[in-house]
Amino acid sequence: MFRPKIETEKAFQPKLGNINFKYDIFAEDVEKRIVIEIQKVEYDHNFDRFLHYHLQAITEQQRTSEDYTVEKTVYTIVLMTAPYKINAKTREFYRDEVLISSLNPRNLKGVERKIFNHELIYLNPNYKGEDTPTNYRDWLDLIYESIHHPENPNININNQGVKRATEIVSFENISPDEWEEAKIEAAKRKVVELEREMGKDERSIEIVKNLIQLGSDNHFIIKATGLTLQQIEVLRNNPNL
Repeated sequence: MFRPKIETEKAFQPKLGNINFKYDIFAEDVEKRIVIEIQKVEYDHNFDRFLHYHLQAITEQQRTSEDYTVEKTVYTIVLMTAPYKINAKTREFYRDEVLISSLNPRNLKGVERKIFNHELIYLNPNYKGEDTPTNYRDWLDLIYESIHHPENPNININNQGVKRATEIVSFENISPDEWEEAKIEAAKRKVVELEREMGKDERSIEIVKNLIQLGSDNHFIIKATGLTLQQIEVLRNNPNL
């Protein structure tokens, strides 16, 4: 059985265009390429950049000016850890668990013609969709649980692929320093989400922090600010963020 070649920080040589692209995870076999880009919450989610990643993995396969054949189907998977930021001016966020984009054209009646099989897939495990199929659900749950509940993940180990992934990663083999870093990252995500909910009102957040430092209880802060108990607890438990 042929095993795919898997690389991290993959870059094409010679590089295409003027941007030094590197893929987080790049897997390739005789029939397809799978690119995985993992976006942490600190980044602005630039969908133009994701499109460039996807198209580069397709166009790089052209070897000569006479032959435009693309032998391998490309699947680019973008894993997000925060809402999809689409429009910086309107501050619009999309809360879709799965978004799929293909290059196939449609006729004037809206019928899709299966010319290309390439797909650009966006995954956000923070927003569970009721209609998400099982083959997506199991892996999205694995991603979510590994971030939010690594000590006791609630995942479907009846899925042999998921079970094998947990055996390879093995939560028990994570060092204390790695655990601490993971907890800090989780705390940052909560604070960023809180900022979004409050419209990034830094002054309001600072007021809450001051009330906490003065020893005010949660009931008083709720009345004074209108924040929820959960929002206050995020700031109370993460005073340095």
